[in-house]
Amino acid sequence: MHLGMDFGTTRTVVAHADRGNYPVVAFTDDDGDFHEYFPSLIADVGGQLRSGFAAITARAKGYPALRSVKRALADSVAAESTTVRIGERDIALSEVLIVFLKDLYTALHTTSTIAEALARDPIESVVVAVPAHANSAQRFWTLESFSRAGFPVTGMLNEPSAAGFEYTHRLTSSPSAKRSRLLVYDLGGGTFDASLVSIIDTSHQVLGSVGLNHLGGDDFDIVLADLACETAGIVPDELGVDGYFDLLTQAQAAKEQLQPQSRRILLEVGDHSVTVPVADFYARSAPLVAQTLSAMGDLVDGLDQGEPDLSEIAGFYLVGGASVLPLVPRTLREHFGRRVYRSPYPAASTAIGLAIAADPASEFTLSDRLSRGFGVFREVAGGQGQSFDSIFDRSQVLSSTMEVRVQRQYRAAHNLGWYRFVEYTELANGRPSGNVVPMNDVRFGFEERLQSLDLDLSGIEVVRTEEGHLIEESYVIDPHGIVQVTITDTETGHSSTHQLGIG
Repeated sequence: MHLGMDFGTTRTVVAHADRGNYPVVAFTDDDGDFHEYFPSLIADVGGQLRSGFAAITARAKGYPALRSVKRALADSVAAESTTVRIGERDIALSEVLIVFLKDLYTALHTTSTIAEALARDPIESVVVAVPAHANSAQRFWTLESFSRAGFPVTGMLNEPSAAGFEYTHRLTSSPSAKRSRLLVYDLGGGTFDASLVSIIDTSHQVLGSVGLNHLGGDDFDIVLADLACETAGIVPDELGVDGYFDLLTQAQAAKEQLQPQSRRILLEVGDHSVTVPVADFYARSAPLVAQTLSAMGDLVDGLDQGEPDLSEIAGFYLVGGASVLPLVPRTLREHFGRRVYRSPYPAASTAIGLAIAADPASEFTLSDRLSRGFGVFREVAGGQGQSFDSIFDRSQVLSSTMEVRVQRQYRAAHNLGWYRFVEYTELANGRPSGNVVPMNDVRFGFEERLQSLDLDLSGIEVVRTEEGHLIEESYVIDPHGIVQVTITDTETGHSSTHQLGIG
């Protein structure tokens, strides 16, 4: 069986390939009711982690829980050693992710609508998703966690790129020749992404992607919860961790039930019942939606000046669970008119697209691009300064089947090289600016006496030398956007390989 798996901030959605159709998998909760998602919730029950519907049951009994596991992974400094707090315990993020995914694996085989089918037709391939703006480390840990949990991962797509597949598959015709571009607006529980995709038949080419790793439905929940506290005359801290957690859960449920005609929201704040006017909630939330519009400035010419050029854009396709909030399509239609469409499966669009990508019988193709540039600071002037070399920029096209390679060769001018690798969103005067994410610091001995494997180079000063050995740097981007570098002294054969962003 071939699966698409969208690991979401609040809900994880799975779809599977079934003879050209891509139905969403449903899971039973502890009461035997079916839901087309598996909750992305983790609870600590007496030192044992529980996830999914079991975590919801545990939370109802008062056990501490962690909302939004994915948002912790989206942090730019997330690594295997990163910890998250659940109740009074600090637990490794990697452990939390793997426990969650193992529980998901078990649920697929025991309490899902495809459990019986999996007994006859085991999982053969899985395609997973990451936010388009995810950095190399986040991509690696997503793949690593799914693999450690037992899933045979064969591919990874950016979330809005996968939603583009769902759009094309659902429609009988692709965008017109005159307007062949679709802008996928993906507002999920914890992240926002947008991709401009050129579509011709079943061929998809990503022309650009932008994203905000810390803006999503969770932020709207916080706005509503804080507004309810304000209405009740209570400071959020007075509710305590558990009380505020429960209020956020209420806010999420109330937000998801809003209709265009809704006028009031009823919430319980501690011992108080409060009524929040929808208009007030929308007024407080409007800046969040405005941030998503601002982020799309790189994809839509003239948007920053208030005069967007829509001559080649067929439509704006709204996906992601948080896009169901009526404020979102209403605001976008004010800017882009009738070309704004919401997926009939906003929470499942990405998973359906991933299942299409996993299906070997599908003829859909995708050419994606990097959402971040990548480069390295090098020592110059005897260690007194640094130059910056951009290795890959955001225009770099990724192959779904082949690695992309770049090489650099030069004569060493110092005793050792100190490479400080970074990812970035833009360049200013040849230097990284915007959102800069540090990756690895790598030291490599250019002099043969410094090339011992046991020698710690961190305390050695960089000094200018006479013309040295011929050094080669070889960079590889795999189809998932993960970068690896190999530095080699071509004269001694000494070599060092690093998967960047990982440790």
